[in-house]
Amino acid sequence: MPADPTLDQLRAAADVVRTAGQHDTMAGAPARYVAAPRDTGQAAHLLRAAAALDLAVTFRGGGTKQDWGSPPRRLDLILDTTALTGVVEHAAGDLITVVRAGTRLDELPATLAGAGQQLALDAPLPGGTVGGAVATNTSGPRRMLYGTVRDLLIGVTLVRADGVVAHAGGKVVKNVAGYDLGKLVTGAYGTLGLITECAFRLHPLPATAAYVSRTVDDPAEAGRLAGTVRAAQLVPTALEVDAPAGERATITVLLEGTPAGVTARAAAARRLLGADATDADQPPEGWARYPWRDGDVGLKLTAPLSGVPRLLGDARAAADRHDLPLALRGSAGVGVLHAGLPGASDPQRVAGLVDALRATTAALGGHTVVLTAPAPVRDRIDLWGPVPGLELMRRVKRRFDPDARLAPGRFVGGI
Repeated sequence: MPADPTLDQLRAAADVVRTAGQHDTMAGAPARYVAAPRDTGQAAHLLRAAAALDLAVTFRGGGTKQDWGSPPRRLDLILDTTALTGVVEHAAGDLITVVRAGTRLDELPATLAGAGQQLALDAPLPGGTVGGAVATNTSGPRRMLYGTVRDLLIGVTLVRADGVVAHAGGKVVKNVAGYDLGKLVTGAYGTLGLITECAFRLHPLPATAAYVSRTVDDPAEAGRLAGTVRAAQLVPTALEVDAPAGERATITVLLEGTPAGVTARAAAARRLLGADATDADQPPEGWARYPWRDGDVGLKLTAPLSGVPRLLGDARAAADRHDLPLALRGSAGVGVLHAGLPGASDPQRVAGLVDALRATTAALGGHTVVLTAPAPVRDRIDLWGPVPGLELMRRVKRRFDPDARLAPGRFVGGI
């Protein structure tokens, strides 16, 4: 096998580098090398070496969202975080934990439950990591009560494009030092640096929970019921709508707390939803999951709370006009919905539906983003759509990564 000087130089920085295989891709773009650093120091050495070699780098955790966003314009090295795992610290008395970025979200509950605590982040895709959730700003149903990943993140360790390690925030809930850095890297798709550790605020585990549901014919009616529940001040943990393609829509209210309190609030929720409302102690099928499968089209739709009923109704109507089976599911309690289409859908029809959805969300003051799509669809549409503040985002990118080597082109506006 011929010598590869670049591979040798990368291995000199850290002995965790290999030649990429056929599955080492990012949104369809193949990589040349893959490295799995075991700690922040190794990651810093690798990024310093990549900078010296002018290599384009992207980051990968569990690989559950590697098809999200646009393909990188060029890709030399994937830094894999799956060796950066484990809880660094759990300060139970302070309700704080520090976790390495490659740690799977679905493994944390068992680790924290012994102290009667939780990191209130849902895991919509099994195998997703802490770093991936921060990088893509992923939050599920419980964001209504506990906040988004950006709200729960109080500290971060970041390796910059030049290999310099930066720390922001800390292990104190009210610490504001470096807070802007944590906000900047949340949802930046790895374009500003490699997240290696995250500090989060925790919450006590609730004593009990109830899921109160009602199924109705019209998605817009489910949205109106969600508004009724919000106005009643039941303090739900989550308020979700699930409207599979061509089927009826279900509104579900998650209530948590003491047994007596949950029982009383669940009774009130049943009265608000209607006589045929039911309750259970386990979530309904599909709870906290996206309404699409690998290879499908996945979208994120946002609107003010007052616009949720219209968004649900207009989305179903637009899908019918374009003869597409659109599945809707998401947080009616915060105005964030997700939509899914089969990956084999006609790209031209998908493009027309995306235009219609963008017209609706724009009129309401929200946005439509295509999170993931197969190549024939991706080639026909702008995944991100209009984004305010794009020039400011570009200036931030230039400050953090002046040579545009981190995930170039993956993010909005080709950042």
